[in-house]
Amino acid sequence: MHTTKIILSSTLFIMATLLQGCNDDKDITITPQVPDTTTQGSKATVAVLETTDLHSNILSYDYFRLTEDKSIGFERTATLITQARKEFPNTLLFDNGDTIQGTALADYQAVVKPISCNQTLAIYKVMNQFKFDGGGIGNHEFNYGLPFLNQVTNSKFDVDGVTSPSAQPDCGGPEFPLVLSNIYSHKTKQPLFRPYKIIDKKITATTPDGKTITSNIKVGIIGFTPPPIMSWDKRWLEGKVYSIGVKEAAENYIPKMKAEGAEIIVALAHGGLDGSPYSESMENGNYYLSKVKDIDVMLLGHSHETFPGNATQFDLAGVDKVKGTINGVPATMSSFWGKALGVIQLKLTYDGKKWVIDKSKTRVEARSIQNADKSYVQADPDIVKLVAAEHQATIEYVKTPIGTTDFNMTSYFADLGDPSAIEIVNQAQAAYIGNYIKDNLPQYANLPVLSVSAPFKSGFAGSGDYTDVASGKIAINNAADLYLYPNNVYAVKVTGADILKWLETAAKRFNRIDPDKTTAQELINNQFPGFNFDMFTSPDLSYQIDVTQVEGSRIRNLKYKGQAIDVKKEFIVATNNYRANSGNFPGLDGSKTIYAAPDTNRDALISYIKSVKNITRANNGSHRSWSFVPVKTAAVVTYTSAQNKLALAQAAGLDFVSVLQADNGTGKGLSVYKVDLSKAR
Repeated sequence: MHTTKIILSSTLFIMATLLQGCNDDKDITITPQVPDTTTQGSKATVAVLETTDLHSNILSYDYFRLTEDKSIGFERTATLITQARKEFPNTLLFDNGDTIQGTALADYQAVVKPISCNQTLAIYKVMNQFKFDGGGIGNHEFNYGLPFLNQVTNSKFDVDGVTSPSAQPDCGGPEFPLVLSNIYSHKTKQPLFRPYKIIDKKITATTPDGKTITSNIKVGIIGFTPPPIMSWDKRWLEGKVYSIGVKEAAENYIPKMKAEGAEIIVALAHGGLDGSPYSESMENGNYYLSKVKDIDVMLLGHSHETFPGNATQFDLAGVDKVKGTINGVPATMSSFWGKALGVIQLKLTYDGKKWVIDKSKTRVEARSIQNADKSYVQADPDIVKLVAAEHQATIEYVKTPIGTTDFNMTSYFADLGDPSAIEIVNQAQAAYIGNYIKDNLPQYANLPVLSVSAPFKSGFAGSGDYTDVASGKIAINNAADLYLYPNNVYAVKVTGADILKWLETAAKRFNRIDPDKTTAQELINNQFPGFNFDMFTSPDLSYQIDVTQVEGSRIRNLKYKGQAIDVKKEFIVATNNYRANSGNFPGLDGSKTIYAAPDTNRDALISYIKSVKNITRANNGSHRSWSFVPVKTAAVVTYTSAQNKLALAQAAGLDFVSVLQADNGTGKGLSVYKVDLSKAR
């Protein structure tokens, strides 16, 4: 039996497009189509390709160190895309968000010299060149505010604080649809972006009698972002947009997508997996999203892991870490910064009415830009040409000198107490808030001002993923290395009891060490990110961390000016908007904020360095507020950091650290160090 599938004629297609409205389908290019037939039993192979968490790493270049870094960059992922397109007869290429923020180049285009409406962001320029089929929206897309996001995505937001859509010009942006289903405008009660899109994709197929034909398949894409953006970027979003849960959004829109003819539904789900009980505000709700009926493919992100892979977040019932399925749904997470390309190979059969996936033949993988011999795939030479002007402008900007330092400011041993890359940030934040209170908030003038920060770069991606500012001249790129994110300075009013809870939460950075255990124990809990390891660096505050105790009972001898801290005493703590609003630390849910500054932490840092001019270890990098409680262990306690850095630990006074293994064998330039907790001080 032969069944005919007729593609919409060009005339009807044009009429339908006009009726749908130019805003919803500005990405469609109308081309006349010739009616085609698809025979029942025809076969096709379609590969779904994913990039995620590119964070504007277009080139294999580190703007902090002003040097090439072959381990990152879309210019190498692009080579994998080209290879996949040659390998598979049909491909769909999607990006899963956290796209426009993350490098000095991104900040340059958003903050330093914001691009005009008629320009296209560098990252979107290269994605347009590679003809992405669609994209999702990550949490970091909101970091620069709604007006900027509206402009660079050419979205025509109808929200408070953004010009009315009818008055907005068409701007440069992605030439592919962006989808997001769980963030809504307060003003209209409608989704901020289009929630989903049905893509008509031409594919080649093979008929039962071996003929090659051209057919058409309707692929539905739907996007999700973590609901906690409402806390993380509260200053930009409060009162303007609101979130709903990813599961609720999916259950609302997916039936509509099916009714509109979607044969395959791909979820661009910017999040990881979390098996704890579901809630609408869940950061990583994709485990539950996978159970929503009719989702055929899931593209993951946000948590910077690789799936299929062995990260502990994937240790959940129903998750196959080898085959790459979540409750039977094929899924991939393609690492971050362009380090990998997700590839989901689908085998399709036409059943007479629609294309159907043969789940038994689905194959999932994440293809690394690093080869088996530790070399890297070649970069696509056309990418650098596309962004040469933006790249060079960024380099010139970050080279601007702002001061000097007589010591190395690094985060290689920040987890062990080295404040060399932390104290200058804390001092800058404290000075900024202290000056503001003096001039504008006299009611808080008698409260002590403290400051807290964390090692934002702590080796997650290997030896190049540490803050490392050499002694000598300090330029803007060094400040960006010291403060990685475009956060804003916030001040919170807390009590001594709040500070204790704050530090107990931060101390989750450490695994619990059993003194009697006779096998080696790793000190750092890598499931608790380094950027959450907040620490004070004030001579007025001191405390110890007892890593032999359970979480929540590790802080010892918390003192302020040499005396046990008064749990009722009030303090002002300078921090950032992410921490003040996160809800991840007890009480820090936005309710304790007394000042939300318009300036970024990095700008405050740059201004402070300019005012100090000459940074010294004695004044700006030697005050350790905390230390470990000394404890003798039966076996070695280990700590992983970059190779050949022991001298930096010694310069910071950490004489309880020694090299145990010069190369840890991961190929990431890391060593294993021994931590003698009995000598910790």
